[in-house]
Order: sequence, then structure tokens, then C-alpha cells
Amino acid sequence: MRNSSQFPKDTRRTVRRRAVEAAIWGMPLVSVDAMRTAYFRDAGAQYNDILYFGKPADWRFQFTTPNASTHYVYFNFNLKDGPVVLEIPPTVGAGLFGSLDDAWEVPVTDVGAAGQDKGNGGKYLLLPPAYNAKIPAGYFPFQFQTNNGYGLLRAIPITSSNEDQVKAIDLVKKIKLYPLAQEPDPPKQNYIDASGKLIDGVVRFDDSFYASLSRMVNEEPVQTRDLVAMGQLRSLGIEKGKPFNPDDATKAILKQAAQEAHEQFMLAVRGGEPWFPGTHWTLIENKGAKTGFSFMDDSTLYLEERAVIYFVAFALPKQLGAATFYVVAANDSHGQPLTGEKTYRLHVPSNPPAKQYWATTAYDLDTACLIRDMPNPGLDSYNQKMQRNPDGSVDIYYGPTPPAGQEANWVPTASGKPWFTLFRFYGPDKPLFDKSWTMTDLEPVSL
Repeated sequence: MRNSSQFPKDTRRTVRRRAVEAAIWGMPLVSVDAMRTAYFRDAGAQYNDILYFGKPADWRFQFTTPNASTHYVYFNFNLKDGPVVLEIPPTVGAGLFGSLDDAWEVPVTDVGAAGQDKGNGGKYLLLPPAYNAKIPAGYFPFQFQTNNGYGLLRAIPITSSNEDQVKAIDLVKKIKLYPLAQEPDPPKQNYIDASGKLIDGVVRFDDSFYASLSRMVNEEPVQTRDLVAMGQLRSLGIEKGKPFNPDDATKAILKQAAQEAHEQFMLAVRGGEPWFPGTHWTLIENKGAKTGFSFMDDSTLYLEERAVIYFVAFALPKQLGAATFYVVAANDSHGQPLTGEKTYRLHVPSNPPAKQYWATTAYDLDTACLIRDMPNPGLDSYNQKMQRNPDGSVDIYYGPTPPAGQEANWVPTASGKPWFTLFRFYGPDKPLFDKSWTMTDLEPVSL
């Protein structure tokens, strides 16, 4: 790449604008690479290993917006050398659902109760791009448009009892992932318990963002929709089949651009379309679910909406609302950003429309991850220590310290840090969608 210090001023400005646009376009790829790197580096895993949480995830699971109530199952696979088989067991003794996503984070299929197997179990055959060989019988076949892909599943205990927790993990250890070529004699499945380990999949918004983007561009086939973007990436020194070696002046421009994109993403989280009328509970964006999270229709590729959702989340279901649904709050009842030094109260009315359970979790707005070093990232309806009101409703408090007598209903936040919360409905029910059940905003309170 030409030394950017030799660029005319206007050209340097153009490079920065191109870099901001590249960050928006490439956000899903870079997020996948950050998570995959953590899978390899921090968990000591290899492709096709099953990473799971024997205990619900805590703050050490530094991926975007995990639920602190769930036994997650996460794995990476690569289809460059041929199809891969995923065996899903019948959901007996616990719930199991999730999605399989490509390197652009497009959900290719849901699995488990809301997926092709309908909770009865089965073999999913994950096919590489342009695969045209005969597909053997006995599989649910799905073709990917990328070489890399990942899965995120959730094992849901029936209750919070130790016995049901064990049943959920037993179900996890029946999942298998291996190359189709090894189908006659599959290798022994490797399961890695990530509980208590720091798994750092945070995207860094500096010049390393573009090194990650270059790596993924070189690993994946170019799709027709992205030809214009690939041409623009050349001005940043990112080109398929070529090394990415920016000089120091160019790195400085790239760092500024990544930071600018980061600021745009955080502002977008504070915006969004209201879900409950008259509140600041939002959906962040309104294109993903309508397009199966491909963010593409006959006329448009919705780049900004795609970028912000994959800044905030990963492993979105192909059919949102079938197994889970969530709303976001980053502002209080006055429309002011949520900040870690203040205390807020959320009133959850009785009979939340969640046939399995509901959960609220606090996240760091800078990273969209669980707030570091917080002992209790959230609360859920499984929690038997949480105090209920006589009518079954619940008052939840968020802040740096708990109000007197409300320790069991407290979600800690970090002073000086902006944050947001997701409220999740597992097994969402009709009153959530027809708005006959609603929540009010988070109210600032004085201790």
C-alpha cells in the first residue's frame, strides 16, 4: 500500500471515510474472527470441539450479550475440506435450541425444538459453498456460502434444581461434530467446559480491526453482493491473496476510523424502534428478522442495520420469536443514557409472556459484553431468592450498590461506564407480540 503520509490531505480523508465504511461492512466478519480467536487461544479448542458452560456463563464469557442464566454451547467449524456432520440429540430431560451461522453471521438454520429436527434430534449436514456432489440420505442438508461457520446452542434445564442442571449437561455431551469423511468411524468428541475461564472475544476498535478483516476476506469466497466493497478495500491495502502491511501513518488513520465506527454503533444502540409503545424498550433495528438476518432483500443490503446488530449480538435465530425474543433498553424513562453510577428500578409486571423463563442482563455499552468483574450480571425467573410482590410482579434494581433490603433483586453496574440491558423472553407468548403485556421504562431512583 502507498505510504499514507505521502497522500494529499483530501486523499487521507478519503481513506478514513473508506475505512469507516469498511468497518460497517465488515463488522460481522470481524466479530466472528474475534470469537474464533478466543475459542482457539483462550479455550484451547480446535475446529469441531464442543465448548460448553457447565455452569451458567459469568462475566468471563466476553462475547457479545450472552445470557448469564444459560448453559451455552459454542463451536466453530470449517468447510474448506468438505462437509461436516452435526449430530443433535432428542431434547429429553432438558431444552436445547440454537442456530448455525456462516462467517457473515447469517443464520443458516435453527436446530433443536425450533429447528429442522423439531426437538426429535437428527443429523445436520453442513455443506461448503458450491458443493454439488450427491447428498447422502438421512441428513438435514444445509449449504453455506462461507467456509467458516459457528454454532451457538442453549441447554435449558427444566428447573433450577441440581438434578435438572445435570440433565442439561448430559444432553450437551450427546452433541457431536465431525467431518462427513469420517462418518464411518467418527473421532472421539472433545468437550471443553469453559466455566470460570476468561474467553475474550471482544472486538478491538483500533487498527487491528482491519488486520482481522483482511484475514477473513482472504479465507472466504467473495459474494457478488460484495464486489463493490472489495474494490473499495483496495484503498486500505486489503486485497484477496495479498498480505496486509499498512505503515504507521496508515495505521493511525485506520485506528481513527475504527473508533468513529465504534461511536456510531454505540449511538445506534441508544436509538432503535420502540417495542412497547411510549417506552425506550427497542428492537435496535427492524430489518434483520424480516430478512432471516441476511439483511438483504430484492433492492438493498442493509449495511448499517447489520453492523449494529452484530456489534450488539451474535448467533441470532433464523426465526426470531419462535424460541426466544428480546428487547433492549439503553435509556431511562427520561430518555437519558443509562450510566453505571446511578440507580434504576424496573417493574416487571406479573405473568410475563415467557413459557420457559425470562431474564434481564446488564452489559457494558463499550463492548456489548457482560460488565467485567461483576459478580451477578443479571436476574431471571428461575431465581428463587429474588423477592416477588404479592401480585407476582418483580421490582429489579440496577446500580453500583443495592438499595437497603433489595440485595436479592439487584443487578450491579460499574460507576463511570455506560451500559444497557436486554430483557429476554424464552418461549415467548402471544401477549408479548400483541402488546397486551407491556413493561415501563427503567426509572432513576435516589437511595
